[in-house]
Amino acid sequence: MQPGTQTAEAALSSASFEELYELYATDVLRVCYFYLGDRQRAEDVCQDTFVRLITAQPQLQAGKEKAWLLKVAMNRCRDLWRGAWLKRVVLGSPVFELIPAPDEFSERAEKQALMDAVNRLPTAFKDVVLLHYYQGYGIAEIAEMLGLPEGTISSRLSRARSKLEALLKGDETGEPS
Repeated sequence: MQPGTQTAEAALSSASFEELYELYATDVLRVCYFYLGDRQRAEDVCQDTFVRLITAQPQLQAGKEKAWLLKVAMNRCRDLWRGAWLKRVVLGSPVFELIPAPDEFSERAEKQALMDAVNRLPTAFKDVVLLHYYQGYGIAEIAEMLGLPEGTISSRLSRARSKLEALLKGDETGEPS
């Protein structure tokens, strides 16, 4: 090995792993909890996501670390949803830990209704809503993260808003009137 070069194993130092964990573990956990509605399973997926970071040693672009972690976490959550156990068990609606503590009861009920509606969206719509509104990514960033055209992301956001509006008005199908 030539001086100044880095081996694949050394690409992600323990210091940078700890830094990434400190910065993004809460966001990864929230995404997992949103999908699964179960704190313990969300913690397992969060841990699995960071283990994959260590074992896969991906070449992450600076500033794209969170996107990689969230994508891995969402994929793992979808894998669990496809599993036989979760198909047999009806999970309750997840309650976001994002809700500020002292809150008016009516505001809390509205936020809970919105979270329930988002949770009932199809996966493709839920992904873009979660990444755009709860994680703050722009359309171009989401498109790059999911490997889709920007127009598709924009269209999914628009359709998701329409479906959310219908769900919040009481239409169980989520179809706009």
